[in-house]
Amino acid sequence: MTPRIEVAQVITRFIAGAGGVALRGVLDLDPDRYRVTFVTGEVGPLADVALEAGHEVVVEPSLVPTISPREDWAALRRLERMFARRRFDVVHTHSAKAGALGRWAAHRAGTPLIVHTYHGFPFHPFQGPGRRAAYLATERRLAEVTDVVLAIGTGVATEALRRGLARPDALRTVPPVVDGRVVERTTATALLARQRLGLAPDHPVVGTVGRLDFQKAPEHFVEAVAALRHQDAVGVWIGGGPLHDEVQRMVHLRGLDERVLLVGERLDVPDLLPALDVCVMSSRYEGMPCAVVEAMRCGLPVVATAVNSTPDLVVPGVTGMLVPPARPAALAGAVDHLLDDGATASRLAREGQRRAGSAFDGSALSSVLDDVYSRGLARATSDLQAIS
Repeated sequence: MTPRIEVAQVITRFIAGAGGVALRGVLDLDPDRYRVTFVTGEVGPLADVALEAGHEVVVEPSLVPTISPREDWAALRRLERMFARRRFDVVHTHSAKAGALGRWAAHRAGTPLIVHTYHGFPFHPFQGPGRRAAYLATERRLAEVTDVVLAIGTGVATEALRRGLARPDALRTVPPVVDGRVVERTTATALLARQRLGLAPDHPVVGTVGRLDFQKAPEHFVEAVAALRHQDAVGVWIGGGPLHDEVQRMVHLRGLDERVLLVGERLDVPDLLPALDVCVMSSRYEGMPCAVVEAMRCGLPVVATAVNSTPDLVVPGVTGMLVPPARPAALAGAVDHLLDDGATASRLAREGQRRAGSAFDGSALSSVLDDVYSRGLARATSDLQAIS
């Protein structure tokens, strides 16, 4: 019997977003051919799904999202020992911290195939030049020990290539993978979703799904809601995160307690999306956001910031509207336009729903991973035999 291919999926936080893509990408891999272990610093509900699917989940507490020299050094050493002891055939990393420590540890441990997925980048225009340069230099060094680079969306792939973060022959563009359960927006599902959220049925509702952190710019979302001409509109943010208390204080100080609702982390996101009239993404930077794909599948018109691979999904005037990042007034203006023009909102929603189809299902990404893992290992074995 042929031994199964041992794959370690390494991610800093095993939660929605990058964690969801990492999990859904392997759920359709042949279990007789692959054995997958998730290595993470922080677990959430996705860990339960992984365990139920027969995958192993290993928590490495030193793998923290923030820069911490002591914890980072400990994580590097512990990951290297784990990879050497477990003799994984493939180490596949996600996110900036796990991508850096995981790839370097795998290189030091002699892992045959090292794969990294760029869901976005650790550098962005809102950083100081010194920090941005340091991130770029680190990523370029890591590219030298990475066999395959997967980029979520063409925008991310293009920037990775332009910045020297991947060799042309090592780079492959892949789609994000979203929750396969879709609740399409209808009059009935919208009413039920608003009941779940405690919202009135007759007010416009705009909202988003995302982590309350710097990347997602929740303060710009709040400012956009405050700037809407539709002063009866309610803004809903689904998701938790480190900025929750700060954003809640901002909402209170702006006198928006009745107009902005922070509902926290929810497991019933597909059931809640029909409550929205417009999906709004205020991010400073992104990869290709899963939340936008899910909103389009639901049948919502989308207004988003024009960052990274988002334009792969939100094509201006075709599947949604784009605005510059860090421009809450522009965000509010686009939302007002869609609330005023129901015909345009419906047209954009229909086309977005049509395009957000099976290409974003787990089976599509699993097929890519099967090809990447099998071909990469075959190439690694051939190179090793040539050296011998």
